Amino acid sequence: MNRRALAGLVLIGCATLAGCASDGPDLEPRGAYVPQPPMADMASGYVTVRNTGDAADRLTSVTSDISDDVRMHRAAGATMKPVGSLPVPAGGELRLERGGNHLMLMDLDHRPVRGETVTLVLHFARSGPVKLKVPVEATNYQPRK
Repeated sequence: MNRRALAGLVLIGCATLAGCASDGPDLEPRGAYVPQPPMADMASGYVTVRNTGDAADRLTSVTSDISDDVRMHRAAGATMKPVGSLPVPAGGELRLERGGNHLMLMDLDHRPVRGETVTLVLHFARSGPVKLKVPVEATNYQPRK
């Protein structure tokens, strides 16, 4: 076999392996936090889910150790509406942040305080669940962008 033929086979093999390795979503949650809630029965939650994969996914639900009722809300102007899922685009991110889409933890088991951690489990349509230990920050906490 000559060098050109061998080099061509190596390139085809690498392209095939690379295609297999990047097939689907590749999710990386970051910057998650829960502000210390001013009320004892409900809190909000924020996280950014980055998708470096080549396929989209959807956040379909969230569970928590401090609430049996975690809702996803879409911001629409000055109002918020509960939604059944939120998109995580391929090569993009889902941002759950103040003034935008976010999580609401309802009927809390207890009011979390600054310095505590709470568990959030993010459930996706395509990817497996992702368990996060999330810090409770000051009520007025603003993450660096």
